[in-house]
Amino acid sequence: MNLEEKLISLRRELHQHPELSGEEFKTTERLIHWLKEADIRVISYGLKTGVVAEIGSGKPIIALRADIDALPIEENSEAVCPSQEKGKMHACGHDFHTAVLLGAALLLKEQEAELTGTVRLLFQPAEENYSGALQLIKAGVLENVSAVFGFHNAPSMPVGEFGTCHGAIMANVDRFEINLAGTGAHAAYPENGTDVIVAAAEIINSLQTIVSRNVSSHESAIISVTRFNAGSGWNILPEKAALEGTVRTHSRELRKEIQSRMTDVIYYMAKAMGVGAEFIWHEGPPAVINTPYWADFSKKIAQDFGYKVHDVKANNGGEDFAYYLHYRPGVFFNIGTGSPETLHHPGFNIDEKAIFPAAEYYAKLAIAALTDLKEKAGEA
Repeated sequence: MNLEEKLISLRRELHQHPELSGEEFKTTERLIHWLKEADIRVISYGLKTGVVAEIGSGKPIIALRADIDALPIEENSEAVCPSQEKGKMHACGHDFHTAVLLGAALLLKEQEAELTGTVRLLFQPAEENYSGALQLIKAGVLENVSAVFGFHNAPSMPVGEFGTCHGAIMANVDRFEINLAGTGAHAAYPENGTDVIVAAAEIINSLQTIVSRNVSSHESAIISVTRFNAGSGWNILPEKAALEGTVRTHSRELRKEIQSRMTDVIYYMAKAMGVGAEFIWHEGPPAVINTPYWADFSKKIAQDFGYKVHDVKANNGGEDFAYYLHYRPGVFFNIGTGSPETLHHPGFNIDEKAIFPAAEYYAKLAIAALTDLKEKAGEA
């Protein structure tokens, strides 16, 4: 079995046995086994799940990251290796990411004696609930790291294509809750109560004007109300209503501005409608902000490698890789996997022809980055 066949086989094993965020125990065991089998040293950071390993020695140190968790989705795809775990699926392609980093590790191990520094491999748990990167950072995985690299499969891009950009490539991700309290009444006599459903409807409509009337058309922002719970009967005005949703932005300033305007809209509209309101803002991961130098660097290596390279626009998805870039320079990029279905879809399935080239590229990027950093250190 050659390396390409091996990586496809490993990816299929991962795909058949997906584990949710924070529950990646068997995945962790598999990774440790495969790494030790290749004589790659595993570094203990006291993690419950996830694995950190190293290849090479000395400085500079760069980090390559892949996420390993799955989603609570029942698979309905044409994969040759469908999930064997009911209600769990690698619907975001993290099995692909893991196989690619494993492949890069095996390729780098073959050249370990020639490496001009250390490559730290981060097999990160719990990306889907945005807690994994912070766990690894708190454990110390970024210590002495000069640059950090990560990627995500792009199902809309064909195999053989690559994309990244300067600055924001993914969004700030925030969640909000709105709880309204009024006075219940018979639906035939609404004047005896305060209608939280009408109040909620007015708030929802007003929230949409924040983006359309307060955000420049040159900037990107989304406010989506995704849950609205109220009522228990067709002829009863309920006492309470609960709403939930998400806000996506690409700058710190706009993130704060929208939070402030939402606060005003919700409380003043609730007051006008005669109901009580509670607004809860859950701040998620920040935008993924690429370092321009490493974005250009990764694109050049991709072009030399043979990928068709694109300058991509920032999208409104979220990624906890953002936390690494808050502490260290680096880049996040997209690799085409040519899936007919989008991420988080029960029919999602990557084209396995993308695995081996991506592993080769990741290894070449690591080697080139170490060489670049070593040369710059020599110049200094």
